[in-house]
Amino acid sequence: MPSRGSHGRPLKVGVQLPEIERVAPWADLARMATTAERLGYDSIWVGDHLLYRNPGEPDKGPWEAWTVMAAIAAITERVEIGPLVACTSFHNPAMIAKKAATLDEVSGGRLILGLGAGWNAAEYEAYGYPYDHRASRFEEAFTIIRRLLRGERVSFDGDYYEVDDCVIVPPGPRPEGPPLMIGSGGERMLEITMPYAQSWNAWYSWFDNRPENLAPWMQKVDAACEKVGRDPAEIERTCAVYVRLSGGEGRPVMSGTDTAIAPLTGSPEEMADILRQYAAAGISHVQLVMDPITVASIEEFAPVLEALDA
Repeated sequence: MPSRGSHGRPLKVGVQLPEIERVAPWADLARMATTAERLGYDSIWVGDHLLYRNPGEPDKGPWEAWTVMAAIAAITERVEIGPLVACTSFHNPAMIAKKAATLDEVSGGRLILGLGAGWNAAEYEAYGYPYDHRASRFEEAFTIIRRLLRGERVSFDGDYYEVDDCVIVPPGPRPEGPPLMIGSGGERMLEITMPYAQSWNAWYSWFDNRPENLAPWMQKVDAACEKVGRDPAEIERTCAVYVRLSGGEGRPVMSGTDTAIAPLTGSPEEMADILRQYAAAGISHVQLVMDPITVASIEEFAPVLEALDA
């Protein structure tokens, strides 16, 4: 269901930690997480990728997402934590459910479990994961994950995954499990997930980082809900927002859709006004993708939160 940010702000505001923008050691990630919590951000997000390869460039990759999220959970108390989004291809789905229940316990019930089918062929090939039939593989994985996290004892014999009398014990702190957030705009993926998900997420490049361009994507979610008999109002709408702050020089290209996207810039009040437009468009939680992603940027953006709270 739609939710509001802390202090009565019109939407929640989170921040994504560095992925391949730069190599950030754990001490830096920890400072960013604790600074964000201290300054009133609502959430902290971690990309779940393994390796990026672009022609003519050195290989790049982030730290492993689940380990980082667990460490962040241990040093924070209030902010929500989530993968943006976890790739179901990188782990056995029952193990993803086990990891999620454990992380929800470590965080005291602060996990938002973002899930997706993945897209970056290079990391699949390098790590030996099958890249074919990704939607079908996701459908089976999603079925196992959601049922286990809801406390079911699951036996499942699919084309890609199999579990036999599997159960998550001890269970996580929330009987219904962590909320499920889906990071996909594909018609089939929406039909698979909308009967069960609590929220949906759009990456900023899908809508050119402009709130007025979200309507067609929101309509796709509405249509998928109606097709599967779900009230569209039950699905929280969230999105990433690309923000440039002092020293920003552009993000590295991670996919073919990331180029030539204008970042959000301006004074704190101007940026707060744009975020209010996102809220008016139906978005209740944004994940800021900052350029650069640093402690200084997190501090520089804090007056925008104050403007929203006012």
